[in-house]
Amino acid sequence: MAGLGVWKRLGRRSHWLPALLLLVAGAIDCTTPPSVSASALYAAAVLVAAPLLSLCGTVLVGVCALVLDWAMFWYFGHRGSAMFSELAMVATVAGVAVFLNRLLYHREVKLQSVSGIATAVQRAVLPGPPARIGPLRFAARYEAAQTDAQIGGDLYAVLDTPYGVRCLIGDVCGKGMDAVRAVTVALGTFREAALREPALTGLSDRLEQALVREAAQSGSPLPAEWFVTALLAEFPPRGNEVRLVNRGHPAPLLFLGDTVRYVEPCRPALPLGLGALSVDTARVDPVAFPQGAGLLLYTDGLTEARNASGAFYDPVGRFTGRRHSGPDALLDALLADVCQHTGGRRTDDMALLAVTRAPDDAYPPSARRWRPESR
Repeated sequence: MAGLGVWKRLGRRSHWLPALLLLVAGAIDCTTPPSVSASALYAAAVLVAAPLLSLCGTVLVGVCALVLDWAMFWYFGHRGSAMFSELAMVATVAGVAVFLNRLLYHREVKLQSVSGIATAVQRAVLPGPPARIGPLRFAARYEAAQTDAQIGGDLYAVLDTPYGVRCLIGDVCGKGMDAVRAVTVALGTFREAALREPALTGLSDRLEQALVREAAQSGSPLPAEWFVTALLAEFPPRGNEVRLVNRGHPAPLLFLGDTVRYVEPCRPALPLGLGALSVDTARVDPVAFPQGAGLLLYTDGLTEARNASGAFYDPVGRFTGRRHSGPDALLDALLADVCQHTGGRRTDDMALLAVTRAPDDAYPPSARRWRPESR
């Protein structure tokens, strides 16, 4: 982690490199015999300026390199074809550097445009959850494995329905556009079926059918390319519990006071898209979720994060004994702790969805009523 910080500090100061090269070139010319020339360093300074500085900065470095090189010839009294040849070389490199600077600038503008479009698409596909529904508070984070990536195979959603608040988190097997397509199918089906299916197992079946149907229509040679590990959570309008259906997904974490534990399913089930391989059906696991409790839904990018020695991240061991004021504080602390564990390296996408139940006295009586008109 210390090495990574050093490289970041060097990156922030890299714009001084062209000036440093010019100073070194001038020092070499002043302290060495006239037969020794630092022309390569003058040219290098101009080329280095192209990706690091603006157009004006690149032109300024080019002019400084020409003036400094000419001054060295004048100082030592050298004239003739050697001087003009070297100055022409530096001037040519300066022209090439200006061209490269403009080329890199236009590519950066195009990259920023594409990144902006990707960000807009991500917000449309994975909008942030509502901050509060009744006594429940929500927060979500999406951390892509690649710094410039915006869309991956992890997904989450929160929806207020006539049957309570329903949440989905999932992880698509595979990468690329097929993974993005599976994400959109899963999210679209969830948002439509969660409002219509009374049973959580029925919602799970609808997601299964949609993915199998889409895989068949896509002509995918292997159904396994379309399977999705998923966890469905339902918070009923009445009572202090959460109902879970786990389809091959990492077990969520339950926070009660300063204790943390995994909520494993009573009976394992295959991921969405692979249900035809098993005769067992998904099962609902009710779990007590009292006031002050928190539930963390996540993808395997969290528990598979490794440190420099290869040890996996252990959220239970690292968060037992710690308390947090709400879901946002929990996720901020978690991401900071994961970054410390891995030294800032990420090898897989990571989606996080935190839910906490606030005490009744945190809301006025009107806010405690949970959609009674929809029941």
